Amino acid sequence: MENAFRKCSRCGYVHENSKFKKEHYICSKCGTYNTMTFSDRLDSMIDTGTFEELNEELAFQDPIHFPGYEEKYEKAADLTGLREAIVTGYGEINGIGTMIGIMDSRFIMASMGITVGTKITCLFEEAQKRKLPVILFSTSGGARMQEGIYSLMQMAKTAAAVQEFGEEGGYYISVLTNPTTGGVSASFAFLGDTILAEPNALIGFAGKRVIEQTIKEQLPEGFQTSEYLLEHGFLDAIVPRESLKTTLYRLLKYHMMPKTDSYAYKFND
Repeated sequence: MENAFRKCSRCGYVHENSKFKKEHYICSKCGTYNTMTFSDRLDSMIDTGTFEELNEELAFQDPIHFPGYEEKYEKAADLTGLREAIVTGYGEINGIGTMIGIMDSRFIMASMGITVGTKITCLFEEAQKRKLPVILFSTSGGARMQEGIYSLMQMAKTAAAVQEFGEEGGYYISVLTNPTTGGVSASFAFLGDTILAEPNALIGFAGKRVIEQTIKEQLPEGFQTSEYLLEHGFLDAIVPRESLKTTLYRLLKYHMMPKTDSYAYKFND
């Protein structure tokens, strides 16, 4: 049973959950963007009844038999009702078909292991077959170290899938949410043709303290926020949650238009 109330993760204000969901889990008191689950994202972005899951059967792998890993996986599966940290499939946004991937940070901090990397790779391969665009919502703490070097190999695997998809003319929208870090940020998350981010999201590779200790310098205020990255040319736009579905629809519609001298005018008209 869904909880009737939910606290803001920052200020602790208690929200009535159904109203909070309609407000996209943005705190009305402090403006914090609270965590959205896979189902929250799906409900807010994809037309009702259009989602068809892809590769649902792919699940747990333990290539190096890391102590306690299977128990940790089972706990995450019980908590979320998911089989992995990402769900992929087909859906429609205002009637426009797209392949979509949504990461859920409740599942071992949406870390990327073999199964996550495989599901992302298959998503781009299926989009290439169907000649559809890809939208991927990223949130992650990085590589899943319980899978050792196999987790790091997913960076190259997913990047190669994105590259091949792009060479075949595919269109990829990457949406970065809080946080998007580690091997995910260093691979598929930053390879989008269009890269969007939510306001004030933490985005980067290594943590701020690790970087400062390594380079022996203090980093600028707001370093690794989406606003800082936009200012320095790493993002195309920061989009509030309430505007995101409309923005994605416009981008998809624009991409589908015939490339004539007049199409841009018609789009803006």
